Amino acid sequence: MSLRIGTRGSALALAQADRVIAQLERAGIGAGKVIITTLGDTATGVPLHEIGGQGVFVRALDDALLRGEIDAAVHSAKDIPAKRPEGLVTCAILERDSPADFLVHEVPFPEIRVVGTSSTRRKAQLLRNFPQLAIAPLRGNVDTRLRRLREERFDAIVLAEAGLERLSLSLPGTRLPPETFVPSPNQGTIAVVSRDDETAGELARILDHPPSRRDTGLERVAMEVIGGGCFTPVGIYCRDGYMHAEVLSLAGDRSVRRDAPCPDREAAAAIARDLREEAEPLISEAYRMLGLKE
Repeated sequence: MSLRIGTRGSALALAQADRVIAQLERAGIGAGKVIITTLGDTATGVPLHEIGGQGVFVRALDDALLRGEIDAAVHSAKDIPAKRPEGLVTCAILERDSPADFLVHEVPFPEIRVVGTSSTRRKAQLLRNFPQLAIAPLRGNVDTRLRRLREERFDAIVLAEAGLERLSLSLPGTRLPPETFVPSPNQGTIAVVSRDDETAGELARILDHPPSRRDTGLERVAMEVIGGGCFTPVGIYCRDGYMHAEVLSLAGDRSVRRDAPCPDREAAAAIARDLREEAEPLISEAYRMLGLKE
C-alpha cells in the first residue's frame, strides 16, 4: 500500500507532509508527496479576505482528492474552513504543537515601531496590547516574510511558533502567550483530509491524537457559532477542557472575551453563543469596514 499525500509546496507545508509520511512509514505504509499549488500561494499581493479567506489554501487539494489524484491531503488545521465538500473528512488530527504566535525581532522590544502581518486578529491583538505600534501588511510563506524582515521593511514580524519549530528555526524574538494573544482556532495543529472511505479509517488509526482532536473540535464548534470568517479578529483556544475566546475590533481598541470551562461540544456552543451576542456590533463593524457582506 503506497499513498499519495497532497501538500502545498512551501517549506512549512512540505515539513508537515514529511511528518505525516514518517508516521505512516513507521506503521509500515509507504507514502509519497504530490505538490499542488493553491490560489493562496500564488496571490500573495492581496489580503486573504479579498481572495476568499483561509479556504484558498485548501480548495485545490480538496479538488485533487475528489478527482482521485491524491489519497490524502495535509493542512494546517486552522486553514480548513467550516463548510466542507461532501465526501471528504478530516480523518486525523496530529498531536498539537505550540498554538502560540511568535514576534520575530532582532532590535530590542522597546525599539519596535513597525510590525508586519496581514492577519486581522494578530493586528488587533498587537494594537490592543501595544497601541504605539504601526502594523503593515505582510503575506507570503515563512521564507518570504523573514526575507522582508531582513530587508528592514519591518522591525518585527509575526509567525506561528509551531511553524518555526517544524522548520527547526531558532529565531530571536518574543513568544506571545496564547492565553493573552488568543490564537486562531486550531493553530498549531496538522490535519489530514481524505475521502470518506476505508483509507480514512486506516489513517485515523495511525495518525489521530484524541486529545488534540477533542480540543480542536471544541474550537471549531465555537468558531462556527461565532462566525465572522477570517475577516473578523477572532481568537479561540481550548486546552484540557478550558476555553479562551475573544472577538476584537479591527483597531484593537475594543474587545469581548470569555474564559470558561469547556468540557464538551454543548459547552463550547454555549460559550460561543454568549460571546457572539455581545460581540455582534464588532463583527458587523468589521464586515462594513472591509466592504464585505455578512
